[in-house]
Amino acid sequence: MCIPVTAMNDPHRHVERVASDADVRYLTVTLVLIATFMIGEVVAAIFAGSLALLADAGHMLTDVAALGGSVWAARLASRPARGVWTYGWQRAEILSAAVNGVTLAVIGGIVVAEAIRRLISPPQVSGGVVLGVALAGAAVNVVATGVLAKANRSRLNVRGAFAHIVTDLYAFVGTAAAGLVIVLTKWTRADAVASLVVAGLMAKAAWLLLRDAGRILMQAAPEDVALEQLRQHLVGIEHVVDVHDLHVWTVTSGVPTVSAHVVLDDHCFASGHAPQILDRLQDCLAGHFDVAHATFQLEPATHASHEHEVHA
Repeated sequence: MCIPVTAMNDPHRHVERVASDADVRYLTVTLVLIATFMIGEVVAAIFAGSLALLADAGHMLTDVAALGGSVWAARLASRPARGVWTYGWQRAEILSAAVNGVTLAVIGGIVVAEAIRRLISPPQVSGGVVLGVALAGAAVNVVATGVLAKANRSRLNVRGAFAHIVTDLYAFVGTAAAGLVIVLTKWTRADAVASLVVAGLMAKAAWLLLRDAGRILMQAAPEDVALEQLRQHLVGIEHVVDVHDLHVWTVTSGVPTVSAHVVLDDHCFASGHAPQILDRLQDCLAGHFDVAHATFQLEPATHASHEHEVHA
């Protein structure tokens, strides 16, 4: 049974705006924490001659970019639709996530190349400084993770920023382990090995961000929406004969959109019953698939002869 959901006067609108404002605050606090520590880490990395610390700082630079982009995107997304921007600026967060993914991949590649060079010809590395800075970095990232965990991680930009912070936490743990190895054994190649681990984490984060952003930018159906199941739900409504030209895509994180041509019994138009069917179609999507944005073209069966390019 479909659960009716009224689109007008939607109380979620206000809740989403409040959540967005809170997300901006959480992102901004995290941004200040990470940026401040990143500057200190660059200074320490140069002093210690540590590639692992520079790799961590490079990753933290992408974190700063991700957090800054997330704040920027969240503010843009709150702008109303106007003029040619019929969806507003909601996709700004997707572009931010895609750029962030590319940046992660590029920096990761640079780290890998330098790590290989240092494995072949290891320089002097101050293990004590590496260990101390890595432990401090882990502590900062624990705090940052706790702050950002309060934000709405169903949003791609927030989820991307959170993934960066968690990845950094793991990277600092690995770097601390490398610093400890250097202090105990003087094996300076541990710094380069830790750098490769960081690069691997960066590659994984980059892939996940680019995959998810790519699905949205290419207007693929959301992963959690089974198209055939959605079609069957719509066809199962009384007086619905067929559904074709069904399209499901995502405008931005958490905003799935549906459009379809719906064929009704001819008498629905003669009796003026079609608007009631439209209400049931909208309610069914909202109740079963959490889709609040849908556009339906209602057609009589005889309309098929006028459509030259009908899709499944």
